[in-house]
Amino acid sequence: MENAQETKPRRGRPPKAPDDAAARQKLIRTGLAHLTERGYSSAGVNEIILEAGVPKGCFYHYFRSKEDFGAALIDAYQSYFSAKLDRCFQDETLSPLDRLRRFVDEASAGMAKHDFKRGCLAGNLGQETGALPAPFRERLQSTFKDWQDRTAACLAQAQSLGEIGPKHAPQELAAFFWIGWEGAVLRAKLDRSPAPLETFAKGFFTLLESEAENQ
Repeated sequence: MENAQETKPRRGRPPKAPDDAAARQKLIRTGLAHLTERGYSSAGVNEIILEAGVPKGCFYHYFRSKEDFGAALIDAYQSYFSAKLDRCFQDETLSPLDRLRRFVDEASAGMAKHDFKRGCLAGNLGQETGALPAPFRERLQSTFKDWQDRTAACLAQAQSLGEIGPKHAPQELAAFFWIGWEGAVLRAKLDRSPAPLETFAKGFFTLLESEAENQ
């Protein structure tokens, strides 16, 4: 009688979930594009996975849920944008106000590159506050505070050089700038035009320069 062939158990470690860092970066890049264009509520996980071209297992290997993914996107955007501000605001070949103008020009060019279909991720999510997971609100507030602090430091340098009159507090000017800039970004996205950005920037810098001249 022939012996039945014995099925031997597979040796070695069980298969692991994908751990390719490039897959995570693809998901982050795709997610950022979706949130800057469409917002959080309309972003579908399956759609992002498909567009990123990675296995579904990759998503759930790195992110527990859509909320976890959204938090990672806010952090990634904050890191990217803070580096952008530093690149502009720490350029010592320019005067402090010209550094701020450089940021405005670069940000405007970035929107134009995508035909004004993409806005600011933090600004987009701020409009969805009522529909967002509760922890996102604090993350977004921290993000805007970080940008405002960096801008205030640049404006304080401008004030010390006489580019800005002495009667304004740099922190208040920085808050004014970001409140106005985010509104201009929203309108530029709506109009598919750089005009709102140009209008706000012109008004902001004219205000600062006229007060400096009259001091």
